[in-house]
Amino acid sequence: MSPIWLLKTEPDAFSIDDLRDSKNATSGWDGVRNYQARNRLRDEMKAGDTVLIYHSSCAVPAIVGEAVVTSDPYPDPTQFDPASDGYDARSRQDHPRWYQADVQYVCHYPHPLTLKQIQHHPEFADMELVVRPRLSVQKVSERQLQLIRQMCQLVSATA
Repeated sequence: MSPIWLLKTEPDAFSIDDLRDSKNATSGWDGVRNYQARNRLRDEMKAGDTVLIYHSSCAVPAIVGEAVVTSDPYPDPTQFDPASDGYDARSRQDHPRWYQADVQYVCHYPHPLTLKQIQHHPEFADMELVVRPRLSVQKVSERQLQLIRQMCQLVSATA
């Protein structure tokens, strides 16, 4: 089983709608500037991995849909661009510090699964989103993924 990831994004900067509307519904997941998140992305993420898209720093933080990783990790070009918010003067072309991978939109969840719902469900007590909420690249277990999908279907069927 390949890893399952939760990628956090601020919808005012880049939302699941932006991903869906990108060329070929695909975008480089750039701007990761935390070493643990970078290490996971660089060392463990692979093409074909499932991704949950999580909107953070917004009125209702929630898992809003799914994507799939479509490339193996590669150096994040924003680290070399002085005009970019992701610029890092310490990065060198021959020794990049930051990586990204391409992700492709799969679907919106009909009803997003909110952080409050996740925090109050006992099956998610060990989920990184609950115990390590600030990390932008998180692992999700197969059990958690199946429960998230099930809860979204149940919520959308009764909404």
